[in-house]
Amino acid sequence: MAYDYDLIDVAVEGRLATVTISNPPINIITPQLYGELSELTIELKRDSSLTVVVFKSADPDFFLAHFDVEAILTFPIDQPAERDDELSPFHAMCERVRTMDKATIAQIEGRVGGGGSEFVSSMDMRFGVIGKTKVNQMEVPLGILPGGTGTQRLPRLVGRGRAMEIVLGGDDLDAETAERWGYLNRIFAADEIDGWVSSLAKRIASFPPEAVRLAKASVNAAERPLAEGLVEEAYLFQRTLRAPGAQRNMQKFMQLGGQTREGELRVGELNAELGDE
Repeated sequence: MAYDYDLIDVAVEGRLATVTISNPPINIITPQLYGELSELTIELKRDSSLTVVVFKSADPDFFLAHFDVEAILTFPIDQPAERDDELSPFHAMCERVRTMDKATIAQIEGRVGGGGSEFVSSMDMRFGVIGKTKVNQMEVPLGILPGGTGTQRLPRLVGRGRAMEIVLGGDDLDAETAERWGYLNRIFAADEIDGWVSSLAKRIASFPPEAVRLAKASVNAAERPLAEGLVEEAYLFQRTLRAPGAQRNMQKFMQLGGQTREGELRVGELNAELGDE
């Protein structure tokens, strides 16, 4: 893949891509940045060599601010609102992030708001910085609503009542509360987040690609009714069994001391040894 953009840098290391967004001064989602993010998600989805993507910002104070309000003011309003049969382009972009067969991780060191928050809410994992990461859905104070997945994704992340507080209150959600509510997986000191997220991303990228891809697909199936999700899980489990990485790593697991008392007492470390060198 080319990954040639003006406002986004993509560094690929093995099966891991690290995406760094830079649109000074505050990483507003301008039409140009939105176009690049949309095209990037298409490229990432098509790239069969990757299993993990980390999104971060070149500015530690701003991950993604929100969609450009000046651009929103140019949206046509001369006709009545209509209900579309298909996803909007922004919704489609967020769904590509949610459903692509790669683990998607947001390293949110500063502020994320509006459409930026909706974008990261569609990712698989989000990590923040103690005392610094802030989340804000600022649409209702402007007289609109979060129209880029926010009203649908947030209730699934934090629950209906907390989503209502975030959406209707329009106030900052601090890192500590965001972690407690489930918006952020974990929070770190500013000088620790980069190393921890990088280590996690490389660990996942070292595991058999088929297992990573199908495990994500199976977790996504949890949004279906339980019986349907269980049927899908059983099917995807069968598919992983037939992949070469499963047979190789299960045999290696036994050789490294799996199913022994000593090995199982350090199974997290043992699992790390199953990854590619």
